[in-house]
Amino acid sequence: MISLTAVLIAAVLWTVPAVAQEPSPEALHNEIRKMRDDILGAIERGDFDAIVPHLHPNVVFTPMNNDVRRGPEEVRAYFNRMLKGPDAVLKSVKFNIEVDRLTDIYGETGLAFGDSNALYVLSSGKELPMPTRWSSALVRHDGRWKIAAFHASPNAFDNPILGQARRLAVWAGGIGLALGLGLGLLIGRRRRG
Repeated sequence: MISLTAVLIAAVLWTVPAVAQEPSPEALHNEIRKMRDDILGAIERGDFDAIVPHLHPNVVFTPMNNDVRRGPEEVRAYFNRMLKGPDAVLKSVKFNIEVDRLTDIYGETGLAFGDSNALYVLSSGKELPMPTRWSSALVRHDGRWKIAAFHASPNAFDNPILGQARRLAVWAGGIGLALGLGLGLLIGRRRRG
């Protein structure tokens, strides 16, 4: 005969939901590392559809050109515009992402930041190495880490684009000076003669 105590214990155990075991910190960081590797691989392959599952539905993406994109479809459209089609700005891009430290995890939210030594290959074929700083906010959504915000920026005072602009200004100044001197000499001779 079954005792009343056994029936009560069985009823309680039946109604208590199973306690979900929280992933270990190492498991959470491994999931974030895999997400990073998947996204970088997708960008290198030009498979921008593969980025979308890693983005939160309300993601805010701010790349170096300050072209703010909201939502996964706008992020995909940004990469397609920059790297595909006849009007593409870039032939390719390769990121070498370094984190300053492990992602700071605060419950269901994470904050990651670090350096990237990117190599942009322009549609003209010119290679442009670009060191940047980046930060990313992550959230747990549907049981997985997703990027909620991403921002990247170069050093505004020292970067390859500014270096090229300085070199161009020196060349243009030198050419302008030479043309001015030549024109001045020519006008001077005509007035004397």
